[in-house]
Amino acid sequence: MRTNPGGQLAPRDVVGRDRLIEKLWHILERQSLVLTAERRMGKTSILKKMAAEPKKGVRVFFRDLEALRTPLEFVDCVYQDVQADLSLKGRTLNRVRQFMEQVGGAEVKGFKLPQTVAPHWKTILTKTLEDLAEHQEGLLIFGWDEIPMMLDNIKRGQSEAVAMEVLDTLRSLRQMIPTVRMIFTGSIGLHHVIARLKETGYANAPTNDMFTEDVSPLDLEAALSLAMGLLQGEQIRGEDDTVLAAAIATAVDCFPYYIHHVIDELRWTTTTRTPEQVNKIVQANLCDEANRWDLAHYRERIDTYYSGAEQTLALGILDELAATDLPLSQRELLDRLNIQSIGQDLEQVRKVLKLLGRDHYVSQQPDGGYQFRFGLIQRYWKLSRGL
Repeated sequence: MRTNPGGQLAPRDVVGRDRLIEKLWHILERQSLVLTAERRMGKTSILKKMAAEPKKGVRVFFRDLEALRTPLEFVDCVYQDVQADLSLKGRTLNRVRQFMEQVGGAEVKGFKLPQTVAPHWKTILTKTLEDLAEHQEGLLIFGWDEIPMMLDNIKRGQSEAVAMEVLDTLRSLRQMIPTVRMIFTGSIGLHHVIARLKETGYANAPTNDMFTEDVSPLDLEAALSLAMGLLQGEQIRGEDDTVLAAAIATAVDCFPYYIHHVIDELRWTTTTRTPEQVNKIVQANLCDEANRWDLAHYRERIDTYYSGAEQTLALGILDELAATDLPLSQRELLDRLNIQSIGQDLEQVRKVLKLLGRDHYVSQQPDGGYQFRFGLIQRYWKLSRGL
């Protein structure tokens, strides 16, 4: 196994996710999924592994939707995937073909849907999935990565109403075709997109029929296995390889992405490969002006996805939590922020804490206190904010 920081991993190199994937298959037997996780946690790798190694009788389609900006572009991707799959079996999309003839004799050249059928995207999507369900037994799973980004693009480029229509149509199709399952993932939380739509009058709950599953860092045993495999693959030796692997895993909170990065840098160091050297690599990247670990997005995305008042409160809460190693209660946070002086009340604090939790910044402890969810991110926040 070789290091590949930020690159696409082969399914065989996705380590420590077998139990989670088995759970996801079990959930998909009954309903669709929303996969949530912090960036660089391996959501895309998990989806690709499931597509490459499907359960018997299950067909999995995978697509990255980040670059799509209209409903027709989205439907065209689904159409292409389904048409390519059915053509291998000598089948065709009869419902789609007949509908295209009805709306003016439009022809599909190759796999590309003509722009003239853009007003009919919902009908084409529906008939495409109906054709697929007719010819395929078993579950039909569509794994769509970065669907929140696509919805945000549609909202910005067309309108909030069109983005709402896409969400509602997908929910309707899940109800209409019992064998269809959908997996939504994305680095932008879907809850932010839906919250913005609700501000413009959207009243539906488009994912309340889907099960939400969080992708956490690797457990320590899996992280050690990954680190050992990469150290061996890169022929990196330390004074004690087991101790070195443990130092790497714990220094980056068992994030697989950062494990790859640390070992990739260890490969080029001329000093003795020790836990101390691992800590130096991590510390250097927490302060790296080039932002090679892309840690700056933890600060930048608050400006993008939080309103003005929420930004001020979120930054204050995170600054206070970064500056202490002990969990803080809501009351302690209110006192530390001198909350009345910035015109916020307890309900706003609770709202922002909930958002920070859903965005994987903080976690609530059994006693009610809050702290950073990941020590690595807390260290970065403290350094970058000069706390």
